[in-house]
Amino acid sequence: MYNILSLINYFPLQIRDKILKYRDKFNMLEEIRIKANVNIILKIGQADIIVDYITNQDELLQILQTICDNSIYSYQSQICNGYITLKGGHRVGITGSTVIEDGKVKNITYIYSLNFRVAKEIIGCSESIIKDILKLEENTIYNTIIVSPPGRGKTTLLRDIVRQISNGIPKLGFKGINVGVVDERDEISAMYKGIPQNEIGIRTDVLSNIPKAIGMKMLIRSMNPKVIVADEIGTEDDAKAINYAVCSGVKGIFTAHGESIEDILVNPILSKLYSLNVFELFLFIDENRNIKKHICKRKEKGESSNTYNMYAV
Repeated sequence: MYNILSLINYFPLQIRDKILKYRDKFNMLEEIRIKANVNIILKIGQADIIVDYITNQDELLQILQTICDNSIYSYQSQICNGYITLKGGHRVGITGSTVIEDGKVKNITYIYSLNFRVAKEIIGCSESIIKDILKLEENTIYNTIIVSPPGRGKTTLLRDIVRQISNGIPKLGFKGINVGVVDERDEISAMYKGIPQNEIGIRTDVLSNIPKAIGMKMLIRSMNPKVIVADEIGTEDDAKAINYAVCSGVKGIFTAHGESIEDILVNPILSKLYSLNVFELFLFIDENRNIKKHICKRKEKGESSNTYNMYAV
């Protein structure tokens, strides 16, 4: 509750009062969507609540000023990436009129909408699957990829796996190992002014706001990770960096969009990594947040089976 109340403090009083009418539902609040000349929408679980308040552009600018500590210029690089990370791990997506120079976003002007995504850590959500990821005899992990469409919790699951393998799991006899996280959009660590807002483990190093392919190579060369981690891979450069990591003896845990092994095989980037046997374990999250594993061995593909619930801890 406190986490959400601290988020609402970024809003003008008149908006705050309207949202607080729904405080009994804050435990399920996922997003607060605010647009110019449109009603505020609260995403509560799978439902939308339309708030009886229409925001104007001046109020949007006022909110953005508050988010940026009254210095929008100092947050310009984050704004150009389309989001700002707040204390507590919350993220604010930003849309509006964009200014493009040399193929890159130079600025976003005339802000149209702000999407406040509520940070939610679920400590222990990887408990049911962690044994399948660990290679206990070598005190390492299997190269793993977590696959699901957006919104099913693959980043949440990834974060908790990072926390566990970084801290170590005494009850399983697993000693903590160095983990390097390339957090391109700050969704894993929720870095705020150099401090991760999420629990990611004591042996975890983070590079945030950096392209995954560049960050992976930097971490491997400088921080001696045993495991490299990145969210939502999907480019040719990502594939090359992952292959480089594996060939360097570094294990990896990644996420990608998809719903089945068939989706992997028709994706030109992921299918290439599949054909190279880069991944040893696939974890698919369904609409009920159940996790199904698919084992990929070098000579025996398709050995599949157990299903676990992500939140049955």
